[in-house]
Amino acid sequence: MGILNHDSSTNYSFESISSSSSRIPVVENSAISRYSSAFPLLALDYPGGKVTLFSEMRFISQSNEKRLPRYRLLDDNGELIESSDFDQRQGRISFHLASAGEEAINIASAAALGADDVVLTQYREPGVLLWRGFTLEEFANQCFGNKADYGKPVGAAYSLKMDKKDTCVGDFHAALDFAAVMEVPVIFICRNNGWAISTHISEQFRSDGIVVKGQAYGIQSIRLDGNDALAVYRTIRAAREIAVSEKRPILVEALTYRVGHHSTSDDSTKYRPADEIEYWKLARNPVNRFRKWVERNDWWSDKEESELTSSIRKQLLQAIQVAEKTEKPPLGDLFSDVYDLPPSNLREQEDQLRETINRLPQDYPSDVPLQTVLASSMEVGFSFLGP
Repeated sequence: MGILNHDSSTNYSFESISSSSSRIPVVENSAISRYSSAFPLLALDYPGGKVTLFSEMRFISQSNEKRLPRYRLLDDNGELIESSDFDQRQGRISFHLASAGEEAINIASAAALGADDVVLTQYREPGVLLWRGFTLEEFANQCFGNKADYGKPVGAAYSLKMDKKDTCVGDFHAALDFAAVMEVPVIFICRNNGWAISTHISEQFRSDGIVVKGQAYGIQSIRLDGNDALAVYRTIRAAREIAVSEKRPILVEALTYRVGHHSTSDDSTKYRPADEIEYWKLARNPVNRFRKWVERNDWWSDKEESELTSSIRKQLLQAIQVAEKTEKPPLGDLFSDVYDLPPSNLREQEDQLRETINRLPQDYPSDVPLQTVLASSMEVGFSFLGP
């Protein structure tokens, strides 16, 4: 991992917890109150409550604010904030999870990282892959699950264990604690969109979001406006510089809103108001906000937007047509693409499935090859794309 050159225009700071103190010290003035006289504060609603805005990047380790503020640079109209210091439904695929409303976190965070930085993504973060060169054809192959798809990703922790690596990947709390104690250069990015399928954030925990979790483990943390691409980009750049140069973890909570349904199998209007979705889709849209800023700087125009949209649509339709016609992987791949020698329970499941197909061939898709794969002579390969 390379170290970013320091940007002289970057102005960020943080507070750290003294390792010699037996108790976490109390900060007399919180991070935000120190700047309240210089920067007028606003507050906007997010799932979970109102959050104060501020335009000074500040990593914190603790705060006595009841609700920690968030950092942003662009307002909802794409204007730089004053005092800111920085100028399936068709049935053709079975399942898909969209990232509408959360594009800024995907793209801007990927843009801020180095090409050699390892990124473990979640399923609603295809923008990271797109930024790193994943093509529309590869996305289409994945959605259709054809023979050109890269297959199942192996869990990072299990892969490291099998390779006998001296490292650890655990759940969220274990990972934060391990990273803090071992002083690991890692950035934890929490894309807080307010919902866990149909469960609202207020029903998931009583703490002030995710950013306060880092304080408990002694990790420098920051909350930002996840719909502000500039704020995301600049924050991740600064976090990376700290992580690399000081060999320590950083926790970033990016507040956003899941505009789309949880998946193509979900109808989110059953558990949240349609006008709320529409408000975030139109008034708080991260793509529109960034586009206004770019256009205001004469770097983009309606003509270029129209030409790009038309070009991408043609490329996407072509990719879908090719992927849809590409042969499906053989049935045996369901049981043989993870283990070198499939365990007995998988062999039993394959036997049961083949017996069912023999009894009910009319219920089995005709475009999936049935040939048997000999596990003893098979070579297994995969590309790790994230959890």
